Amino acid sequence: MDSGFFSVFLPITLAIMMMGLGLELTIKDFLRLSRYPKVIFITLFAQLVLLPSIAFFICLILDLPALLAVGLMLLAASPGGPTANLFSYIYKGDVALNITLTAINTIISIFTLPFIINLSLHYFMSHDSNVTFPAEKIVQVFLITLIPVIMGMLLRAKFPNLSITVSRPMRLLSIGFLTILLIFAIFRERSNLVEYFANIGAVTAILCFSSLFIGYCIPLLMGIPEKMARACTFEIGIHNTAIALTIAISVLNNVTMAIPAGIYTIFMYSFATIFGVLISRQQVVYSNKGRLSDL
Repeated sequence: MDSGFFSVFLPITLAIMMMGLGLELTIKDFLRLSRYPKVIFITLFAQLVLLPSIAFFICLILDLPALLAVGLMLLAASPGGPTANLFSYIYKGDVALNITLTAINTIISIFTLPFIINLSLHYFMSHDSNVTFPAEKIVQVFLITLIPVIMGMLLRAKFPNLSITVSRPMRLLSIGFLTILLIFAIFRERSNLVEYFANIGAVTAILCFSSLFIGYCIPLLMGIPEKMARACTFEIGIHNTAIALTIAISVLNNVTMAIPAGIYTIFMYSFATIFGVLISRQQVVYSNKGRLSDL
């Protein structure tokens, strides 16, 4: 059941959702990003530098066991996940920015992720290792993210009314998909949840909250438009835990190192949903105030 879900159902369903995103995008959306290089730099800096630094200090302050500490560093260093695009889509973020950031961050992580893992192994375990990034995961991210989006954009260009017709159904379908994904993640690990949460639950919750908080507040403080700040929130808060799990189990041959990524998967979908609802309500409040002032 697990292998079938993650190897077949999840990628196919996610690709369909990405096509739905493409139906609402045009080439102009991406060209517009060239006017905002600052937001791309801020997001990448937060994800590649700030988050690993926060994770490192959490490991030191809470004195995590060596294997879990390496696992947390692996999680913090993993790139943004394709589902960040879905959350941005649902909660009215800049989807084009998300897709661009996911692509750039995935490429950069080819170099940064092995570097951070090796440093973590050396520091926490005094163990020299030569970790390489799994090339098939890089290909998978691009296949799931870029190709369906391009197909959706092509469909919109040829059938412009199609995007208007399917926009709302696709958004509702995305919400349902994310709900099923969260329920499945909890169900799949139900027998180990108590032990995992006892070991690393609070730590991953802190990292998840910090990721979302930093992703939203820092761009706003730097003068980034609110819609783009939403995109940054989900890009930084939602990691590609599949990559972290793959490296921990297949490359490092250690299941314990995979525990932080497994628990984080549950937290990131739950926290991102709550965070998305909160910032959506905040926009409604601001909108209502604007109308009152106009009257």
